[in-house]
Amino acid sequence: MNSTLKPSTVAMLTLAPLLWAGNAIVGRLAHELISPFALNFARWCLAFVLLLPLAWQVLRSSSPIWPLWREYLVLGLLGIGCYNALLYLALKTSTPLNVTLVSSSMPVWMLAIGRLCWGIAVSRRQVYGALLSVLGVAVVLSRGDLPSLLKLRFVAGDLFMVLATMAWALYTWLLSRSTGPQEVKTQWAGFLLAQLVFGLGWSGLFTGGEALLGEFRFVAGWPLLGALLFIAVGPAILAYRFWGMGVQRSTPAIAGFFGNLIPLFTALLSILVLGETPRPYHGIAFALIVAGIVVSSRK
Repeated sequence: MNSTLKPSTVAMLTLAPLLWAGNAIVGRLAHELISPFALNFARWCLAFVLLLPLAWQVLRSSSPIWPLWREYLVLGLLGIGCYNALLYLALKTSTPLNVTLVSSSMPVWMLAIGRLCWGIAVSRRQVYGALLSVLGVAVVLSRGDLPSLLKLRFVAGDLFMVLATMAWALYTWLLSRSTGPQEVKTQWAGFLLAQLVFGLGWSGLFTGGEALLGEFRFVAGWPLLGALLFIAVGPAILAYRFWGMGVQRSTPAIAGFFGNLIPLFTALLSILVLGETPRPYHGIAFALIVAGIVVSSRK
């Protein structure tokens, strides 16, 4: 097989969904301790503190990021503030099953946005790969009983999840086409910190709205601190690092297929952490998702 993906690129694009799946599990365990928007804001504040010793130079007045502040403002909005805000809004009126099903359309949005915004051609292999990948997610969500998906009912929250998925797809494309200075883009900590400067503003704004609505919750203690440390180091810093490098080494369209590993990894981590029982359909789903990645990435 002549593949455009190197093993190191596959590893990066696989580790990011694995860490984001872990984020879902830890977030579920900590939901009684902290409200959703506050959790997002707190994890990025902690990530900012952890990144600061590695890339504080990017914040100097002479830094090359400031002439391009509009670009980082948009990246911070889409990747750090907007996606998670829309996800939490979706969960207020929708179910996790519906939300995950809607998010499985990620490869389709990746291909569509690339085509509409930048004229990137969509190959027949990518279409077939998208169908295989979405089918794999459907197997997980239906627990091997695909006809049960016909009983799903979509509500207003599902529209928020569609917008969230589109926001992440656009963010991924913008990552790959960023015009920022090369010395910042090649220093991953500085590149993420530059996005955080503006993303924290958006996330803080959403958290303020949560407080005004009386939904803010924060129960300080070691359990919450442990959850925040994991979320800040793993899903917030390392996963964004792996995803950004994986996108640069492949294409946003190919990376979108790896995003469908998130519901599968979430199911597998639920088995390990929450004591659920593995089923044969987990293996079938994994095979379909991997097949979609292989088909779409072949030359």
